[in-house]
Order: sequence, then C-alpha cells, then structure tokens
Amino acid sequence: MDLIQFQKLFKKEPGYRLGQAKKALFQDLIQNWQTAKALPLILKEELNKKCPIEVSAKTFVSKDRNTIKALMTLKDGLKIETVLMRHKNKRNTICVSSQVGCSLNCSFCATGKMGFKRNLEAWEIVEQVLFFARYLKKIKERVTNIVFMGMGEPFLNYQNVIGAIKILNDKEGFNLGARHFSVSTVGIVEGIEKLAREELQINLAISLHAPDDKLRSKLMPINKKYPIRKILNAVDDYIAKTRRRVMFEYIMIRNLNDSEENAKTLARLMKKPCTRASTVQGRPLYFVNLISYNPTGIFKPSLSLRIKKFKEILEKEGVTVTQRYRFGQDVEGACGQLAAKDGRK
Repeated sequence: MDLIQFQKLFKKEPGYRLGQAKKALFQDLIQNWQTAKALPLILKEELNKKCPIEVSAKTFVSKDRNTIKALMTLKDGLKIETVLMRHKNKRNTICVSSQVGCSLNCSFCATGKMGFKRNLEAWEIVEQVLFFARYLKKIKERVTNIVFMGMGEPFLNYQNVIGAIKILNDKEGFNLGARHFSVSTVGIVEGIEKLAREELQINLAISLHAPDDKLRSKLMPINKKYPIRKILNAVDDYIAKTRRRVMFEYIMIRNLNDSEENAKTLARLMKKPCTRASTVQGRPLYFVNLISYNPTGIFKPSLSLRIKKFKEILEKEGVTVTQRYRFGQDVEGACGQLAAKDGRK
C-alpha cells in the first residue's frame, strides 16, 4: 500500500474516517477495501485503486505445521520471505524481513549470497505481519510477537523499520505492545545508539555467533568495522539508558564455533558486564540464546550433545542461557533460502 497516497486520501475526509479505515485494516484484518463496512462506497473504490491491500505470496508449511514460510512478491517483482513460528500456548511469532537481500555477506547466511537489492518500505514490512495476521484470524489466533530477524540488516534500514514498528504499535491500529517487538542486528553501532534514544520499549538482540574477533571476522566480515569490543561498549550504553536486557544470539555450527574452549571464551565475554554498568541490582543484563544452525550450504548444525555441553559450560560460569527450538528446516526456514532458490529459476 502506498502510505503517501493513503494519507492524502484521508486529508479530505472527516477525521473519524481514518479511525474506521485503521480498524478495518488492522483489527478486522480485511483483505480488500470493499469489505470495509463502515466506509462509503466511493472511498472504498478509491482506496482499492490507489492503496490496494492484497498480498501476493506462496506459502510453505512444515510437516509439524509449526512453521509456515511465505515467499512474497513485491510490486516491482522482487521477492522477500517472512515466517510464522507457532509455539505452545498459542504464542505466534512473525519473523519479518527488512531488506531485499543483504550487503553483509555473512558466510552462514543464504540471504547474503543474494547480494543487496534495496531497502523495504515501512508498509512492505507491515504487509508481512498482516499476511499472517489474516491467516491466524481464520483459526481464531493472533500475532503475539514480531522479530526483525529475517532477510537484511534492520539497522541499515533504520527509518523504515522504526516506522513499521510505530504503525504496528499504534493503539488505534494493530496495537501490538512495544515489548513484543525484537530487533536483531549484527552490531551496527549507530543503530544501537539511535534505538537507545527512542521512546520505545522494544527488545534488542545482537547476532554474535563467535566469542572472539578472529572467528567472528571469518564468519561475518562486518566485524572488521564493528569488532566485539565496540559493539559491547554500545550495548552497555544502551542498557545504561534503557535498563533493558540484551540478547546475544549464537548460532551453533559444527566444529567451527561450538567447542568447549569457545564456550569458555564466550562465558568470559558475557560475564564482563558484571564489572561495568550493565547490571540492575547486581543482575547482568546480557543473556545468550543458543540456536541450532539451519543448514544453508557449506556448514552443518552442531550435534545435540555438543550444544548441551556448550550450554552447561555457560550455565556453570553463571551466564544466563536460553536455547531456541529449530523451526522449519523442511521448508528451508533459514533466511533467504526460498528467495535465493526462486531467483535462480
């Protein structure tokens, strides 16, 4: 949908019309303006013509039906991916993309192999959420969490990412609480600094994936510009300003970053905030999320026993650790796998 056209249309309408349109779009989750009962026919026709809300996408469902991946086609023909991850207790997380492709070329990521095409507009990000919100409505469920962990680096498209979050957080619209949003970054320091100044209680995650600069630079070339120490300093300032916990994501890759020594080095890194300002009442605000690697090519996931041992070492050292269940391997759930394959056809 063209947000500029949308705003222009409602400038000439009575004030209450915008509220009616928001309700129809974000709460009733209509898929065509013609079904917006409160709006007059002429306005609905104009909206359908200038601000269509249909989403073009192919869906791929995992065998356990806990993961649904959508390959969305944008107006210019480019493709992006978004994923619905269904948890227990009707918790539904949408993983959204922020860019078409990515410029960072992380060695383990399928998106990086596509190269960078362009940033997504705020509405193109919102559409990913609405697509699955409409799907969940049919089974009487709803979106509970949104994570910016899909294709692209969110902080290299900062304005549109924050714009999308504000649209989805709007109490008159989708009304998802700010604490239900998480933004994952490779450690773009300027983005971390900007987020610290936002009056939004959203969650920050750092894609770490290695405990030292030598290995991290091998996996993630961006580490040469933003080494671990520089990232941690920015994170400490962020925590000092927001008093919010920060998650460090760590993909477990077999025989590459999953050794006992890697675990001990990571533990030392994560314990350092105890000697700095990154604590609240003595509680460190760093925590680690271990993720079993979703294969995209040359690497393999760590063995389950290796992950178990890695986690035990961290916990023994007093590091708070969570472990993420691996979603969607049978529907090529890792970022960029479907879009890259589709682009090669």
